[in-house]
Amino acid sequence: MKSHVQVAVIGGGVVGCSVLYHLTKLGWRDIALIERSELTSGSTWHAAGGFHTINADPNIAALQGYTIKLYKELEEISGQSCGLHHVGGLTIATSPERMDYLKAERAKHRHMGLETRIVGPAEIRELSPITDTDGVLGALYDPLDGHLDPSGTTHAYAKAARLQGAEIILRNPVKELKPRADGTWDVVTEQGTIHAEHVVNAAGLWAREVGAMAGVFLPLHPMEHQYLVTGDIPEVYEREHELPHVVDPGGETYLRQEGRGLVIGFYEQDATPWAVDGTRWDFGHELLPDNLDRISDAMEHSFKRYPCLAEAGIKRVINGPFTFAPDGNPLVGPVPGLRNYWSACAVMAGFSQGGGVGLTLAEWMIEGEPARDVFAMDVARYGDYPTRTFTRIKVTENYQRRFAITYPNEELPAGRPLEATPAYGIWQAQRAVFGSGYGLEHVNYFAPEGEALFETPSFRRSNAFGPVGAECRAVREKVGINEIHNFGKYDITGPDAESWLNRVMANRMPRQGRIALTPMLANSGRIIGDFTVAKLTDEHFQVTASYAAQAYHMRWFEAHLPKAGVAIRNVSRERVGFQIAGPSARALLQAVTRDDVSNQAFPFLQVKRMEVGLVPAIVCRISYTGDLGYEIYVARSHQVALYEALARAGEDLGLTPFGMRAMMSLRLEKSFGSWLREYKPDYTPAETGLDRFVSFKKNDFIGRDAAVQARDNPPARRLCTFVVDALDADVVADEPIWQDGAVIGFVTSGGYAHYVEKSVALGFVPTDRIAEGAQFEIEILGEMRPATLITQPLLDPEGARMRG
Repeated sequence: MKSHVQVAVIGGGVVGCSVLYHLTKLGWRDIALIERSELTSGSTWHAAGGFHTINADPNIAALQGYTIKLYKELEEISGQSCGLHHVGGLTIATSPERMDYLKAERAKHRHMGLETRIVGPAEIRELSPITDTDGVLGALYDPLDGHLDPSGTTHAYAKAARLQGAEIILRNPVKELKPRADGTWDVVTEQGTIHAEHVVNAAGLWAREVGAMAGVFLPLHPMEHQYLVTGDIPEVYEREHELPHVVDPGGETYLRQEGRGLVIGFYEQDATPWAVDGTRWDFGHELLPDNLDRISDAMEHSFKRYPCLAEAGIKRVINGPFTFAPDGNPLVGPVPGLRNYWSACAVMAGFSQGGGVGLTLAEWMIEGEPARDVFAMDVARYGDYPTRTFTRIKVTENYQRRFAITYPNEELPAGRPLEATPAYGIWQAQRAVFGSGYGLEHVNYFAPEGEALFETPSFRRSNAFGPVGAECRAVREKVGINEIHNFGKYDITGPDAESWLNRVMANRMPRQGRIALTPMLANSGRIIGDFTVAKLTDEHFQVTASYAAQAYHMRWFEAHLPKAGVAIRNVSRERVGFQIAGPSARALLQAVTRDDVSNQAFPFLQVKRMEVGLVPAIVCRISYTGDLGYEIYVARSHQVALYEALARAGEDLGLTPFGMRAMMSLRLEKSFGSWLREYKPDYTPAETGLDRFVSFKKNDFIGRDAAVQARDNPPARRLCTFVVDALDADVVADEPIWQDGAVIGFVTSGGYAHYVEKSVALGFVPTDRIAEGAQFEIEILGEMRPATLITQPLLDPEGARMRG
């Protein structure tokens, strides 16, 4: 065993072996995998071995496609069979809502290059004669779906990695992880200590324990999962060709052929968390006791969907644990707050995602960033808010919803409320319908008297449509009030604060009392943040961005922080407040402060400290609504006092509260982009229009060389706005944009712009197709809807309202 390695990968399941292989593939060879027992000794050995491409996030779906296509390469390199069965797969729909979901997925796949298709009951029966299509409306067919041999595939990764120089150390439990001052680690094992420059936690069922060795809690939890293996079934073995996979979401089952019989697995509602207090170290090649009572309802349904099961004998019951994160996606990347400690955990679909996870982590470690936006599986998406109980509750909910329809407007109830501001009770009293993001409650909209305090989940316009429209009109015609708690907020202070910000941000920092908008770029020139910077004093800046990106952004800040001269404090929870917006916003603010807030004294993009009502505040002349507006920041303990002052003064001005649904509608009228929709690490400033906020006169900021190259070589695609001739459904994201019978672009986001009464989409199309009035089609739930490109905002294109 070596005494020093560049990387120590802890865990010998499919994910750990994939990470090992991809590190060698990208050029790092001084690496070792450390496994407490034998390869596949956790969840891998008892996995059902299915693989598929469907995922709610298109980049994860693309990585799943990469994983599936990788297996033949692995077989060629290693000489080890993966036991591949590319049989295709059907996901069936038994309700109009499920059919809408499948149509939306099919549309998304068009611009991703995935050859899925919608099929009817007759073709379902042709592809899978054992499936009873009673009540079935249709299905999504994916030719890439299939299954493999879990053990063979894991050993193929391992052998390919060994052939390229990696070392694998078996039967050697890790006992302790000791960080050194230089960011490297001492990995203390049963066989001795290895000094590692990087540590990768790919410990699967033991990921919580290996995280605790480094002093961190990783939000994941194991769940019991059962599937059955049947005996021989004539309807199966008498066929000439192998049956496709079938997922029956309404029955909570998945099914595939296994030799002369079938495998059928269940994601039941009576879900059971496993090892609540930790995974014991001697757990390994063993299963959990059968519990068929837990899946009896799903089994009964499966006998109707697949009648041949009724006469089949059960050869084997597999009940084993798998780990899940609260949203079901993996936890991948550098763990915030630690140096050179990486996560590759909670990969519950290891044979769909393991290759993509290994590739992503290897790119991140070697190149400094992954090749695509992977925020949907970034370990930083959870920050520090999940508790153990919250994690267990949300993981259970996710397990129960494994086959549930994912609606774009749905807010899930488990584990809420977790965090809320002092204004929470104020909004409750006004009939707020809440959503949640990054653990924090926020108002989505306000329900009128007599209507339910619940938004109906739908792919079409919901019961929130009318109330949201009323809120939008109140903002545009009078004045609205909305919380600003769901911005991430940071105090950057110190004698070198400005020079450091000029280094990490692409725009030039503002002069004192002013505000600047700026992207933050990776070395590749891609967007990793969309920031508002207010200069309060020569050595104090308030920096705001997406609330959900706090840990993501703090990780980047800390990685680029000098040893002295700059201090960063995340004040997102402690600094809250409100924004007021609309034509009467100035009159409202003037009524609660003695400061002069006229346009001459307090112009657009200025920041001031002032007393508002009873309390001291930081007031920014800016609004994401695109209207005259102000963001008023106060200490958490002053929020209620601030609200009372604004509410009293606003009575005669028609002050109306509005929620995030209205906010996201109002921004469409100005063609304003949004973080992780229009602005994310897949895109550059030149593509999105953020290049107008890049100061190329600065000689040294992160990503400058790439940004200059993009400026000098115009992009092949650009972000545009479209007015859509929609029916009862608006775009959400990832819908394909068509022209002349071909998919030429895709939607990033959109919805209904209530004040101008138009359905709007934002999306990318080739630069040479961009022209005012150009005609396109956007596929919404399987229907082609006409869309007209516009080059000016729908409301106030000159910005007179915002600046006036």
